[in-house]
Amino acid sequence: MNSKEITELRRSLSPERNFVSRIYGCFVNSVREVVADLSESLGMIPQEDAEKYLSLLKKTLSGSLNNNLFNIDFSTRQVLEGDEHRLLMSLRKAELKDNELRHELYSRITSGLDMEGNYLILLAHNTYDVPRRRADNGDADGSDEAFSFVVCAICPVKDSKAELGYCPSDNEFHCSSGQIVAPPQLGFLFPAFDDRAANIHSALYYSKSKDELHPELMDALFHTEPLKTVTEQREAFHSALCEAMDGKCGMELMQAVHEEFAGRIEQHKESGEVEPLVFTPKQLGTILQSCGVSEECSEAFSERCAKEFGEKAELDPAVLIDTEHFAIKTSCASITVPPELSYLVETRTIDGKKYILIPADSEIELNGLPVSLIEDKA
Repeated sequence: MNSKEITELRRSLSPERNFVSRIYGCFVNSVREVVADLSESLGMIPQEDAEKYLSLLKKTLSGSLNNNLFNIDFSTRQVLEGDEHRLLMSLRKAELKDNELRHELYSRITSGLDMEGNYLILLAHNTYDVPRRRADNGDADGSDEAFSFVVCAICPVKDSKAELGYCPSDNEFHCSSGQIVAPPQLGFLFPAFDDRAANIHSALYYSKSKDELHPELMDALFHTEPLKTVTEQREAFHSALCEAMDGKCGMELMQAVHEEFAGRIEQHKESGEVEPLVFTPKQLGTILQSCGVSEECSEAFSERCAKEFGEKAELDPAVLIDTEHFAIKTSCASITVPPELSYLVETRTIDGKKYILIPADSEIELNGLPVSLIEDKA
């Protein structure tokens, strides 16, 4: 799924657009016991409650791809024989109305998920009438296809602080507290919505934290290869680069790679291309060579990336490096410049000492106060 398809589905869960008839779920305590079952008709509960349920479910389609949202691909064998895929397909076909199937899913989640505290599992089935696309990419009247999907949100339930509040029945103020459902920490959608149609070979996984993906839950739900977090991907990328360069990963090289990635990301945005920008390990080697690295080192880097991520991996450049920040840190100082101005940072050896230099010919502030530099006397 790409970002436009995700946005389209998120809109389908709006109060005025959705076709969700019932919300299902269960409340799980801190020792992984299901202590309450949930089955609420959206048409029979207060509108405010219905909107809150939909809002929680919509949050599992928020964030950015490869940071919070991850495409999960099932193998052909899993689609034909896998228990995990069978359960998801059965839940979708039954529109979540089968109590045994729902509890089988709850059991998979509670036995697999390692998360502290209480949490609420929310489930909904929705049918989205996919609008026809006009030549100008706008929506036309009518629909040729209905996309049926299941969405799940796993929300922490936290104790609220005691607050003083007014009680109308007593006409008095009392101090009270309760348990509040927090925004979802994890979730998923099945099947994927690819090319604006159902793709039963894929699912979409959500994690609020980009560095805590809960691979144990992914294994319980999908039993596919575990995903690397953003931090793990960056560390693996940097490790492959250092190894290919025999440990000599200079700042000038990282600067060049950073600028090359940032430039290609900007070009991709300007092109209006719907599909996300990704690089294969082989393409990463070609990019490294364009940064002035020898063919031998570039090939070694490609091989190392293929080993770390897989030969057919499609890697997001905005994940491999932080293209939104350019920060340099030493033991005694930090320098941060806008990424598009990273070329202003230079390294130089003066009188045998290494220095990091930035131009100082514009306005300068010290602790928020304007200062000027004293000119060197000739």
